[in-house]
Amino acid sequence: MSVTYQSVLWNAQKKRYHRYMWLGIFILLFSFIGFQLYFHPTVTLETLIIRSSSMVAVSLLHFILIIGPLCRLNDAFLPLLYNRRHMGVTLFFFAALHGIFSLIQFHSLGNTSILESLFFSNEKYLQISQFPFQVLGFFALLIFFLMAATSHDFWLKNLGPKIWKSLHMLVYLAYGLVIMHVALGILQYDSHPGYWIGLVMGFLGVGGLHLSAGLKAMFKLKAKQNQLKEEGFFAVCTVEEIEDNAAKTFFIENENIAVFKYENQLSAVNNVCRHQIGPLGEGKIVDGCITCPWHGYQYQPHNGQSPPPFSEKLTTYYLKVIKNTVWVHPKPNPEGTAVEPVKI
Repeated sequence: MSVTYQSVLWNAQKKRYHRYMWLGIFILLFSFIGFQLYFHPTVTLETLIIRSSSMVAVSLLHFILIIGPLCRLNDAFLPLLYNRRHMGVTLFFFAALHGIFSLIQFHSLGNTSILESLFFSNEKYLQISQFPFQVLGFFALLIFFLMAATSHDFWLKNLGPKIWKSLHMLVYLAYGLVIMHVALGILQYDSHPGYWIGLVMGFLGVGGLHLSAGLKAMFKLKAKQNQLKEEGFFAVCTVEEIEDNAAKTFFIENENIAVFKYENQLSAVNNVCRHQIGPLGEGKIVDGCITCPWHGYQYQPHNGQSPPPFSEKLTTYYLKVIKNTVWVHPKPNPEGTAVEPVKI
C-alpha cells in the first residue's frame, strides 16, 4: 500500500515474483522455439515470432484465469493474486507483439489499409471453416489493452471499484474470443493434434477450477447459513433493500427491530422510541444519529444511547452479513449495549 501513486511499488516479494515469472516465460518461449525449429526447419523469422508470442500470450492468459479459483481453493496461492496485474500487462505485451507481426505479415502488402484488409479481405463470416478468425483476436487484443492501460491503482481510484471491476471482468469475454481465434486458426492452418489437445486441456482446466471454486464457495455458504440458523440468526433482507441513512423493520420472535444503514455499515436497534413509542424505523440518520420521525428524539445507532445530556436508551441486536444477505439475532442486548457495526 502507498499514499502516493508510483509506476511500480517494488518490494522483495514483487521482485521475486517477477524473476520466477520471466524465468517461466523464457523456458516456455525457448522450448517452443526449439520444437518449431525441429519440426519446421524452414520456418521464417516472422512466423516464428507470431507463433511463439501467441503461445506465451495464451499460456499467460490461462495461468491468469486460474489464479482466482486457486486462491479460493487454497490460501497458499494468494501471493500470485497479489501480483496478477503485472502478469496481465506482460500478457498484453506478448499479445500485442503477436498482433502487430500478424497484421504486418498478412495485411500490410495490399492496396488497402491494414484495418480494411483485416475486416474485409475475407468476408466469409457465416462459414465456420473459413471464418476470418483474426478479427476475433483483434477485439481480444483491444480488451487486453484496456485492462493493461487501466491496471494501475490510479484508475481503480478514479474510475471507482464497480466500473473498474466491470472493465476487468471483460477478460472472460477476451478469453472466449481467444479460444475461438485459436481454434479457427488451427482448423484453417494447422490441424496437428497437439494444438487441439493443449487448447482443450487449457479450457477444461480453467473451467474445472472455476467450477470447483464455485462449488466450494456454495458449500461453505450453505454451512455458514446453517450455522447462523443454529445460533438463532434470521435472514431478513439484502443490503440493497435498505436505503442509505434509513432502515427496514422486522418482527422476529416478538422483537420489533429496525436495521439501519449508514456510512457503509449496518446497526440494529429496537424500533420503538422511548419518548412516545414512535416508529424509529420510519426515521432517518441525521448528524450520525437515528432520529425519530415523530418528535426528533435521537439515538446513536451502534449502542442505542441518546447523545448527552439525554439518557434514553434502546436495546441493540447482533447482525451479520453473509453474501449480501443481512442476518439478525432477535435476542436483545441490555439497553445501551454497544455492538460493533457490520461493515458492508
